[in-house]
Formats: sequence, structure tokens, C-alpha cells
Amino acid sequence: MKKQENNISRRDFFRKLGESSLAVAAVAAACAVKGENAAARNTIGPEGNMTYRIGPREDKVSILGYGCMRWPTKKNDDGTETIIQEEVNKLVDYAIANGVNYFDTAPKYLRGKSEEATAIALQRHDRNEYFIATKMTNTRAPYPRQEALDMYEQSFKRLKVDFIDYYLLHTISGARNGVAGSEIFKKRFLDNGVLDFLLGEREKGRIRNLGFSFHGDREVFDYLMEMHEKVHWDFVQIQMNYIDWNQAEGFGGRNTNASYLYQELDRREIPVIIMEPLRGGALANLNEHSAARLLEKDPQSSIASWAFRFCGTYPRVLTALSGMTYMENLVDNLRTFSPLKPLSEEELAMLEEIAVDYVNFPLVPCTGCQYCMPCPFGLDIPAIFAHYNKCVNEGNVKTDEQDPEYRKARRAFLVGYDRSVPRLAQADHCIGCGKCVQSCPQNIQIPRQMRRIDKYVEKLRSGLD
Repeated sequence: MKKQENNISRRDFFRKLGESSLAVAAVAAACAVKGENAAARNTIGPEGNMTYRIGPREDKVSILGYGCMRWPTKKNDDGTETIIQEEVNKLVDYAIANGVNYFDTAPKYLRGKSEEATAIALQRHDRNEYFIATKMTNTRAPYPRQEALDMYEQSFKRLKVDFIDYYLLHTISGARNGVAGSEIFKKRFLDNGVLDFLLGEREKGRIRNLGFSFHGDREVFDYLMEMHEKVHWDFVQIQMNYIDWNQAEGFGGRNTNASYLYQELDRREIPVIIMEPLRGGALANLNEHSAARLLEKDPQSSIASWAFRFCGTYPRVLTALSGMTYMENLVDNLRTFSPLKPLSEEELAMLEEIAVDYVNFPLVPCTGCQYCMPCPFGLDIPAIFAHYNKCVNEGNVKTDEQDPEYRKARRAFLVGYDRSVPRLAQADHCIGCGKCVQSCPQNIQIPRQMRRIDKYVEKLRSGLD
């Protein structure tokens, strides 16, 4: 991103704008605009290669955003993990050199180390070359005000900045234990005055744009949309991909279809930031039948590229976040968005068919966010689900001993399970305490899934049906 003329900082620019309205150009209604005609009128580009969208305060944002929850790490002798800062620096350098300018982190990511690692890498670049997003993760009841404000100030110290471009109320979720999502939101942000404080911080310019990230039901989302006239959300971050577009409510009914969320945001001209465009990597590792369909359609493109093109096809989308742990992930995604090629009507229909097939597979809808961790009893919950889902996609989950492939699949599952998940961290050590369920943004009934997987593993180990 080029420096602004006359060397005016974005902070000064923001103050000049004051309370001006969003500078997003008018676009057609999102759900009616698809395919090749969906190229957003608020799209610039590509300048060089990367495609950009115009967001709040005239921000020119790369449509590929960097999610900083999955920086590369290494295992220590004591079992803990350390971020490999040298690799983070290389990834950030390459991303910025190729047009990526939006970086999303949070106090909770990587056990509280993501903000620091992200800051170290970004500080080596001009502050006008990037936008930084972080969040308020005040999820510990009874949601004390001072704890939230301390978290807010700590982000400034870790990020080593004097203003934050995009600040989010983190993980707004639906009903829990019979309490409506709107009531939980009130306790987290209204009753303690935290939202009023953040609105004041936006007025001062320490927050340039204020929004929220959403995992929940329609009740709480509609409640927050009703607040828009008063609060003026500058942007909203939602989970959106071609599975969750129309199938999110099929995974237990506690999440909301992205098509509904997008339509409501588009109607109010609120920019959309996308998280989980690959559903935790699942859409880069489809079952063989679905993957074959995509490869037949376009042999030169990766399976993951289809999910990213889906996101970019919708014109209200400002940026789609990807947790690019490895350079090959970054390079592939840059190829997809430099420039973006929106999907055709035919391609959108094909992805909808794949989505329907996907929800009929016996997968666990885990995205690997790690919010359930650490487990007090030492389980590696994301690793257990990741191995199970991988084996489902590869056809290595079979229950019929008469199946000619049963013995081969049985061995592949058990060998892979013991290699990817240490014995003391496997599903049989779950006692069903339920602590993890309260933290899961996908609303997975984790103990129930652990019992199911453990029962399957025990049958494999014993050789019984």
C-alpha cells in the first residue's frame, strides 16, 4: 500500500474525516449479484496484481487478509510450542511485497503470543503499509469492566501501536445454557460500560473502525443489527464459505447460514470480513469425489482456490482471512486473488452441490481454532477431530468387516491416530466435563463426539464390529 500524499498518517486522516459515513461505493444487492457480473464496483485493481476493495474511511484493503492465528510453531522439550519468528517475518515480508495489507490477530491466539509475533514482523515495515486488526476477548464471566479495559490496553503494548485500524468485539455467540445471546452480549459489553468506552476510543481515533466477529444464532445477530443505527458498526466479521452459505444451520442448528448474515449486512451497507473461508482447512481437503469434480473443472487450480473465489465473488466482502502457516499456502492464495476471478453461476451451483454432499458426510465440523484448548485433562481435541475427518475424507473410516478395504482402512486409521495424537491425549481420556463446549464457536458437543470416536477406536483395536 502506497503512503498517502503529503505524508498524512491514517490517524490524522481519520480525525479529519471525523464522523463521516462509510466510504463504500454503492453496489447491487449481494444475493442477486453473482458470477461474472458480481465484480464489485467497490473493487480496485488489480494494482500490480492484488485485488483491492474500498472499505471504511477510504481504506484500500487487499481482498486477501492474513489471519495470524496459525503462525508456524515448533515443539519444545516440555511439550509447549514456540512461534518461529524468523518464519513469521519471511511470511509477512512476502505478503506485503505482494500486496497483502490486512493482518488479523487477537489476545487469545497462540496462547497470547500472536499479537507480539505479528508486531515484531510488521514493525519492520512502514506503518502506512498495513492495517492491523485485533479483538476484545472478554469471555470470562462475570465480565468485569477493568479486565476488559486491561485487555484492550495490553493489545496496544503488544502490538506497539498508538492506534488500531480494526477492533472487534470477539466471538459474539448465541444462546448458552438457556441464556439468550443478546443477554450475554449485554453482560459482556453494555452493563459494564465497555461498549461505551470503545465508542469513545473510536471518537478519539485510537480505534479507527469498530466491529464484531460473529458465531451464533439469529436472535443475537438481529439484536446487533438493531443497534447499528446507534452504534454504527464499521464492519462485521462472519464465518462464510460455500458450506456455511446455506448449510451452517444443518450442523446442530445453533449457527446461522452465512447467506442470511451477508444479506443483512449488505442491506445496511456494512463491509464484511470473512473468517474460516476454508472451514479450518476442510475445504482444501475434500473427499475424493468432490475434489475430482473441482480438478476436472480446472486442473490448474488448487482445491482451496475455489473456496477463496467463492468469498471474493460477493461484492460486499472487504477481505477474506486465511491463516497461512506455510509459504506454499501464501503463494497459492496470492495466485487466486491476483487478480480475483469471480465464480460463474454454473460454478456457484456446483459448489452448492458439493456443500450438500459435505454435510451428509459423518464429519465433525471442527475448524481447528483451538478455543477449546487447553483441555484440563490433556486431550488434544483439534488433533483428534482433524485425524478423524482426514480419515473420513480418505475413506479410512469403515465399520463393515466384510468390506474388502476394511483391514487396510482399520490399520491406516489406528497407525495415523497413534502418530498424530499421543496416547494420553486421545479421546478415551475425555471425562465429559463439558468445559470445552462453552468455548466452541461451532457449538460442537465435544464430549459426545469424543465418546463416538472413542467407541469407534475401541472397536478397531479389538477387531470387533
